[in-house]
Amino acid sequence: MVSAPERQLSTTVIVIGTGGSGLRAAIEIAERGVDVLAVGKRPRNDAHTSLAAGGINAALGTMDTEDSWQQHAADTIKESYLLANPHTVEIVTRGAERGISDLERWGMDFAREDDGRISQRFFGAHKFRRTAFAGDYTGLEIQRTLVRRAEQLDIPILDGIYITRILVDENGIVFGAYGFDQADGTRYLIHADAVILAAGGHNRIWRRTSSRRDENTGDSFRLAVEAGARLRDPELVQFHPSGILEPESAAGTLISEAARGEGGVLRNALGERFMQKYDPERMELSTRDRVALAAYTEIKEGRGTANGGVWLDVSHLPRETIMTRLPRVYQTMMELQMLDITQDPIEIAPTAHYSMGGVWVRPEDHGTGVDGLYAIGEASSGLHGANRLGGNSLIELLVYGRLVGQSAIGYSRNLDAQKRSRAAVEQAREEIDSLLASDGRENVRALQRAIRNVMTEHAGVVRSEEGLTAGLAALDEIERRMGDIGVHPDIAGFQDLAHAFDLKASALAARATMEAARERRETRGAHNRSDYPDADPALQVNLVWSPIDGVTREPIPAIPDEIAALMEDVDTTGKLVE
Repeated sequence: MVSAPERQLSTTVIVIGTGGSGLRAAIEIAERGVDVLAVGKRPRNDAHTSLAAGGINAALGTMDTEDSWQQHAADTIKESYLLANPHTVEIVTRGAERGISDLERWGMDFAREDDGRISQRFFGAHKFRRTAFAGDYTGLEIQRTLVRRAEQLDIPILDGIYITRILVDENGIVFGAYGFDQADGTRYLIHADAVILAAGGHNRIWRRTSSRRDENTGDSFRLAVEAGARLRDPELVQFHPSGILEPESAAGTLISEAARGEGGVLRNALGERFMQKYDPERMELSTRDRVALAAYTEIKEGRGTANGGVWLDVSHLPRETIMTRLPRVYQTMMELQMLDITQDPIEIAPTAHYSMGGVWVRPEDHGTGVDGLYAIGEASSGLHGANRLGGNSLIELLVYGRLVGQSAIGYSRNLDAQKRSRAAVEQAREEIDSLLASDGRENVRALQRAIRNVMTEHAGVVRSEEGLTAGLAALDEIERRMGDIGVHPDIAGFQDLAHAFDLKASALAARATMEAARERRETRGAHNRSDYPDADPALQVNLVWSPIDGVTREPIPAIPDEIAALMEDVDTTGKLVE
């Protein structure tokens, strides 16, 4: 085999992932005068963050002066079904106002009131109006703002680079990362004192998902675990109630819950407004997990459409309302289906949307327990518990991006030397070489599809002991077939090699998710067990997974009294939900 060209780079900190969390960390490091390199497998302007529509939370008090970070924390923990780490929650809610002011300082154009105050609106389960926004494209505007700031700081960003391994020496200490260029196969050996993992979650391992092709395939989970880290609560996955079904290539593309917030109604194939049965008071304005469960139940019990969905109808609303309040939904459906939502209903079904669990991290600095390795954003865990409070994911990126950037700098400064390992580098090279030499009968994309089918069938909105056990047996067979794959960059380009690594990540993420879901024998938040319909107080714990130890239980710190006193059921009637 002709050896591939290899570039060797050195930096103080490498950030893996160029979405909101990765760029925010890189900006913090660069602003403090320290070398940083950001690499992403997607183009920086097309990161997953850009899809976030609804808004970003902070207790600014611009609309409701009585709001506070303590109330924001109370709402977050309440919505998490008591599985969020109170220390993590406090750090995010205390730091939220600073996160918003950073974006303002870098020129982000928030929606504002006539007197110049940042507008804030209700999202479901918030006691006060604390969600700032920019139209229905808040995430896109945040991503643009961060990319612009990174360019001002001349931060080197490498697009299209697939990181295959975090480099760890014989003592378990990080010293860089290894990967390749998806365009031409050039290898990259990147030495760094610290690595920040910001490569997203794992919701692409379901058949219908709000993630696009080739993103959120569990890359962060695989990279972290193979470096010696663990996962926490991988079974806690948020299913968005409204993803489209067609075309197949876009299945799972989200219809913003603003469509329900503006007055959209849900009907089954019989024409029945079914939320009457599941939440007669709040109806379509119920919480995300309840609406997703209701739609799933209607479909499962035979009242769904021929395609396995339900109908979301906004056609009764004034055309002006749709065009001014739901422009992105209108445009999306016209582009994908030539469907005019002012005239016809939208066929939707629950879709895997957000990884609420992720890599195990410490609350104070998001260190992973592997020296020099940090994880942030959807790659990490601790904030969301069993149900994410709408609008919290974007503020988490900003708060922990800043703090982890500082932590990585501090870690680097305290190193006496950077010890490298020739064996670790050779292992990373060999991993790619062996995949490129694979000439088996199994198609990588077909096996990815098989994993997605298994997860959808056995670990979807509703799970059971029998289903999860069958799913794990099916995964055993898929993993056996993975030993006979063929990788053909000469035919399909080096994207084919990327797909092979995506497959490895998806298999690991699927195993962690199903093993943890089987262990969580209760129904709590987004985790629904048909055979255990009630919450179990003994399972008010985080579940930590590793390939060596399997699933173990981790206690959650006590909620501070000042936060606990503010926790209450929040009425979401009439509020816009994310």
